[in-house]
Amino acid sequence: MTDKNIRIEGTGIYLPEAISSEAIELKYGIPKGWSEKYSGVKNRHQVTHESNGYMGARAAEEALETASVRLEDIDMLISASGSYDYPLPNQASMIKHHLKKGDDYDFPAIDLDNTCLSFVAGLDMASRMLDGKTYKRILLVSSEISSKGLDPSNWETVTLFGDGAAAVVITYSPSSNSSVIKGQFKNYSEGAFYSLIEGGGNVNYYDNVPFNKKLYSFKMKGKKLLRLAKSKSPAFVNSFFNDLDYAIEDIDIVIPHQASRAGLEMFKRMIPKSSGKVMETLSENGNCIAASIPISLHIAIRQEKLKREQTCLLIGTGAGFSIGALLFRY
Repeated sequence: MTDKNIRIEGTGIYLPEAISSEAIELKYGIPKGWSEKYSGVKNRHQVTHESNGYMGARAAEEALETASVRLEDIDMLISASGSYDYPLPNQASMIKHHLKKGDDYDFPAIDLDNTCLSFVAGLDMASRMLDGKTYKRILLVSSEISSKGLDPSNWETVTLFGDGAAAVVITYSPSSNSSVIKGQFKNYSEGAFYSLIEGGGNVNYYDNVPFNKKLYSFKMKGKKLLRLAKSKSPAFVNSFFNDLDYAIEDIDIVIPHQASRAGLEMFKRMIPKSSGKVMETLSENGNCIAASIPISLHIAIRQEKLKREQTCLLIGTGAGFSIGALLFRY
């Protein structure tokens, strides 16, 4: 798909209470400075009373306000996240319920889970659905809580992840210069078990397997993931730009998933002439799973690093193992 005229009308975020790396290190007996040195994170946010639904609704309300759009003007809500409040019902229904007057409307609420790439995949899907008839405006929300699924003995993960939510209002806008230029996703399932939470599903069903905290904690084979990403990403980027009138160096701003310090450095090395255009929020927010990219997008717009009619590349990796990207004109 090329040049589908959709416009991001507004963005919003919600970040819970901030917690420093020093506090994390003190809590878990990690040497002072370890988090910033190895994970690249100085600060992150962690929930106290908040749920995924609560955070997603607050981010969505800010996006609606920024866009000067009313809830009655929304035709669909998409929750694009890797974490959730309950296995059932779906997370989009919970976000809608937490919205002010959300229960007064009956627009559809659906989920999309492509782990860390959920927002990018959701934006691609929304742009394909928006037609000015059935769907004129879609509210896309990523709300993530990772702090409850970490193994404290695993320093690599307990220092890396943060909680937060972000939302965008997207509209069909044939008269504007805003557009989605291209979206592309590939899956390399040889890495399916490199990022894993083993408990909670039907393979390790709770009735059949004794509870073990490690079984329900996030596991990551960081070195294998990075090796796979390094081997697949150059070819992916080449194929993405192969049929476009753009080179990656032409893009005004690149917003990668804030996976890790090593992951960000990998993307910057791939585009050495444009490394200064790469948006980085990892240090202040940690890895917020699918919310990382839209939080970074919101910050880029607020800081005027991304202005109207400029081009933006969203790109990242996700568990499974997947690589995805979307190029749009803001």
